[in-house]
Amino acid sequence: MILSCEIRVATIPVNGGNGYRLPTEAEWEYACRAGTTTPFHFGPSSNGRESNIKGNYPYESAEGPYLARTITVGSYTDHANNFGLYDMHGNVWEWCEDWIDGTYYDRSPAEDPVNSQEFTSRVLRGGTWNYNAELARAANRQGDTPDSRIFHIGFRLARTP
Repeated sequence: MILSCEIRVATIPVNGGNGYRLPTEAEWEYACRAGTTTPFHFGPSSNGRESNIKGNYPYESAEGPYLARTITVGSYTDHANNFGLYDMHGNVWEWCEDWIDGTYYDRSPAEDPVNSQEFTSRVLRGGTWNYNAELARAANRQGDTPDSRIFHIGFRLARTP
């Protein structure tokens, strides 16, 4: 369980070095869950009515809409999480600072783990509009090589004051 959002990585200088950077995977999940424990911050199921996912492949729900495209952030106005964040599930995969390693959590610190050991792929979280709802769960993690430039991958910035 993530109990804090302590920053333990160097900042990536963006916009003149104002402390903007990719969130760690632990920070991303903490921000996504916003104090909830269900698969999605809005509950135990998803079908495309709460987030931009492939609604014809729902999770624990009846089928819903499939928009087949990226949409403007905040389009699901009634579905911000408890921290006021939109689109933590679906729309585009979001890059995290951590490198993906299937066994890292077996040996990592319990609080605020950051996998800074280089591997081939960095962590992607949140799912995307063209994947099924199961892959948009708060706990799901995927990865891709940092040079990947695909239409359904984006990012959300964190800021170190």
